[in-house]
Amino acid sequence: MGNWVVTHWFSVLFLSALAWARASARCLNFNSMLILLPVCRNLLSFLRGSCSFCRRTLRKQLDHNLTFHKLVAYMICLHTAIHIIAHLFNFERYSRSRQATDGCLASILSNLSHQEKEGDSWLNPIQSPNMTVEYVTFTSIAGLTGVIITIALVLMVTSAMEFIRRSYFEVFWYTHHIFIIYFVGLGIHGIGGMVRGQTEESLDESHPHKCAEFFEKWGDPDSHCKRPQFEGLPAESWKWILTPSILYIFERILRFYRSRQKVVITKVVMYPSKVLELQMNKRGFSMEVGQYIFVNCPLISCLEWHPFTLTSAPEEDFFSIHIRAAGDWTESLIRAFEQQHSPVPRIEVDGPFGTVSEDVFQYEVAMLVGAGIGVTPFASILKSIWYKFRNADHSLKTQKIYFYWICREIGAFAWFNDLLASLEQEMEELGKVGFLNYRLFLTGWDSNVDGLKQKTFFGRPMWDNEFSTIATAHPKSVVGVFLCGPQTLARSLRKCCQRYSSLNPRKVQFYFNKENF
Repeated sequence: MGNWVVTHWFSVLFLSALAWARASARCLNFNSMLILLPVCRNLLSFLRGSCSFCRRTLRKQLDHNLTFHKLVAYMICLHTAIHIIAHLFNFERYSRSRQATDGCLASILSNLSHQEKEGDSWLNPIQSPNMTVEYVTFTSIAGLTGVIITIALVLMVTSAMEFIRRSYFEVFWYTHHIFIIYFVGLGIHGIGGMVRGQTEESLDESHPHKCAEFFEKWGDPDSHCKRPQFEGLPAESWKWILTPSILYIFERILRFYRSRQKVVITKVVMYPSKVLELQMNKRGFSMEVGQYIFVNCPLISCLEWHPFTLTSAPEEDFFSIHIRAAGDWTESLIRAFEQQHSPVPRIEVDGPFGTVSEDVFQYEVAMLVGAGIGVTPFASILKSIWYKFRNADHSLKTQKIYFYWICREIGAFAWFNDLLASLEQEMEELGKVGFLNYRLFLTGWDSNVDGLKQKTFFGRPMWDNEFSTIATAHPKSVVGVFLCGPQTLARSLRKCCQRYSSLNPRKVQFYFNKENF
């Protein structure tokens, strides 16, 4: 009922723009409540572990957290634009109503001032004909916080574009933390009470149904309608964002606590083409295949944290990452470790965090596709397979693995080439030659792979042929397709999974999974 009263009196001034402004504000609050949840990585890892008994389709939704985060951000931008445009119309009608001299209802409502004896009864924030919209915008809490929120949102969205995020990660990293200003501004946006409603006492004396048509007689002793009284509606945005903000604060406290635990670097290996391997130990560190960590080097920056996939196996007594020079931060880190006579730089680690690759051993047949640097998640998987066979682990459900490695040149991945060669030799000694089938595709014509028994192909895979072959070889198996690579490749593989999955659920089924960081 209260909302109807607000809409009725305000609609006299603004027609339908108020409805658009309030509806978009509610949608903004709802989406702002959701925007932080997909980036609470510890929460997602907990849910992933709790849902280990759930169906694959349910667990896979957790792997779309960044996609969901982006979609929510797009909705926030959309409703922000609607909210701003609606209020531009509102303020235009505010100004016209204040300047009106024809004695209409809008004019009388606009003339309700702060000086009324009955209390704070104003309805139009433009208190005089000479007051401009710009003045109200930059002197009111709602207007000023609205401007700040909008600027913060524009900076966050533009710096999160794919090109900037890939080429200037530091710009993206620092600018994205303006979300703190966004949430603070959103929480206090409605405190000024610019959207107003009729008081309960006034509603009993001057209900819009009875008194809207008799506005010319308001205040007359003989009139049954008194001049309506209004008050600012309480702020609501903080109620929507309070719980997710508390969850996110706990998330950051947990990250900070774990990052402060001492990390011991046990081995540093420099490979050709600017690739650095770090082997480390940390008390209480436990990992699964395909997981990733965030790494910080205070020598370079105390605030920057970068994600790296773990390349070690859970069975090893250390955890490792491989870092390729791909930007200012990684180049600075590699230079710091190249200094021969300097102490080893201190490293802080947060994680590990779960990914879709954790489920690889839940499939009878696994199809691993790595493109370029996307090969790193599968190093952990291939190492773990070697250990499982070495230790005669009979709980391994996977019967066959097809591995596809696509890269332009192998100079930066010589370490992975060595891993494949070692794994190939160990499989042959254990009599498991047929378990791992790998195919290497080089898109650069001036490269070659030495030391491996299986043939190297030039060009790109013919995915229809590959899927057809696997479907024929495993007519009743569930095949998990795992990709760490670009979106164009993801679209091709997803279509092939749909095309070659049988309509009969008892026959071959392909399930597509993609790494997201």
